Amino acid sequence: MLEKLSIQGFTFFEQVQGQGGVDGDPHRGTHTWPEMNSAIIAMVEDDKVDLLLKSVHKLDLRNKAAGIRAFVWNIEQMI
Repeated sequence: MLEKLSIQGFTFFEQVQGQGGVDGDPHRGTHTWPEMNSAIIAMVEDDKVDLLLKSVHKLDLRNKAAGIRAFVWNIEQMI
């Protein structure tokens, strides 16, 4: 998806623990909760944010149980 939208810079975290805020099960990598999450952080130009969010939403609709989410934070400064 990132490649298709020409978003090149990102960081991928493959083994992330967590739990969905509404009705998600814990993902802890343990015997009781064996699943794990993954996460991507990307710096995205303002003009691509809405398109990326729409693409993520379409992906989430294909499998609601996966609980795919996207968040937007404004970057105040960077070097």
